[in-house]
Amino acid sequence: MTHQENTGSNAYGSRGGPRRPPGWASGEGGNEWELSPRRAGSEHRPDAVSGRSMEDDAPVIYGLEFQARALTPQTAETDAIRFLVGTQSLKYDNQIHIVDFDDENNIISKNVLLHQVGEIWHISTSPADKGVLATCYNKPSDSKVLTCAAVWRMPKELEPGGHESPDDSTSPAHTLELLCHLDNTAHGSMACVTWEPAGDGKKVVSLADNHILLWDLQESSSQAVLASSASLEGKGQLKFTSGRWSPHHTGTQVATANDTTIRGWDTRSMSQIYCIENAHGQLVRDLDFNPNKQYYLASCGDDCKVKFWDTRNVAEPVKTLEQHSHWVWNVRYNHSHDQLVLTGSSDSRVILSNMVSISSEPFGHLVDDDDLSDQEERRPEGKSQEPPQDSVIATYEEHEDSVYAVDWSSADPWLFASLSYDGRLVINRVPRALKYHILL
Repeated sequence: MTHQENTGSNAYGSRGGPRRPPGWASGEGGNEWELSPRRAGSEHRPDAVSGRSMEDDAPVIYGLEFQARALTPQTAETDAIRFLVGTQSLKYDNQIHIVDFDDENNIISKNVLLHQVGEIWHISTSPADKGVLATCYNKPSDSKVLTCAAVWRMPKELEPGGHESPDDSTSPAHTLELLCHLDNTAHGSMACVTWEPAGDGKKVVSLADNHILLWDLQESSSQAVLASSASLEGKGQLKFTSGRWSPHHTGTQVATANDTTIRGWDTRSMSQIYCIENAHGQLVRDLDFNPNKQYYLASCGDDCKVKFWDTRNVAEPVKTLEQHSHWVWNVRYNHSHDQLVLTGSSDSRVILSNMVSISSEPFGHLVDDDDLSDQEERRPEGKSQEPPQDSVIATYEEHEDSVYAVDWSSADPWLFASLSYDGRLVINRVPRALKYHILL
């Protein structure tokens, strides 16, 4: 099954509309529900988060009227805390909510972009241009539904600081400017679009059915030229479900997932460089690269597990986590402190783990793999230093529906967002005590 076929009701989610949690109020326009941002302790529910002390800041919750599963930080924005959320509505025009979070005052502000072409299944933003984003969306075509991809530009006036307040629902929604389509008529439905991480925003990879496609965005992203491609061939389920561009190796490696298999690709030749068969017992849902250790990759899937791999030796995972009780949809490394790993699942929980033993800072400071043996030799006898143990830092339970997306802010390494299918976006912080422990 592809991820689009696995969206019916289950014990953890609902196809119905979002449920209003206690304390939510409808906005004047009727298309917005918000819970007033809470300062630490004001409405803190100890049952909602385990592993976090009362002094930590309480979560801030933002509600959309429509169901949603697409979330991304605005990658090129490194000053303001900003997330983009894409909706899934069959009856009404879909929207992209630009959500800004003022960390000092604990206030959320938003702008709404109309996305009239269809339900949004995936959203990603340019690493170089704050105004450019890509969406994968459903489009009816000849009695079947095709998932297409396009690159868009948001209005220039939507710069940080120019937002309406959460209580002002009277401002009209803004419209997106279509820059170009990633033409997939010959390749099938798009699963995702991923940008070259440290690039100039001109290279993207899209996954369509069993094809991996490398695009050059030219003429200020108004034209997408297919530079090269490759295809999966053979038996079994050959549809890609997700992909991730590695921030290492000068931007030449991409990892993909199809069925239970993870593959690495060299974008220069579009040839396969590694293959992890049966990486998970069931469908692999998501991948992410360790930002500080070039060969380390995390994966998650429908077997409820999160696994960590060294792509130089893929016979066995380096580590396996079994903390969720249903499909794990998302795994994300912290961009700065790679021991912090976020996961979101259709058990409606978000888990923050401390994977310090396989991080770039196993002894609390930065170490290269080659340095470990040197340190052992220099250490006096009887004073061997045991690295801190891996552990669950906190389990966040503010969601009542399947959590389809989690991601870190690109502006604040201690802040992250999670999105559940009922349209609830929750912004949380790394517990203060752990933050100071890492920093000091």
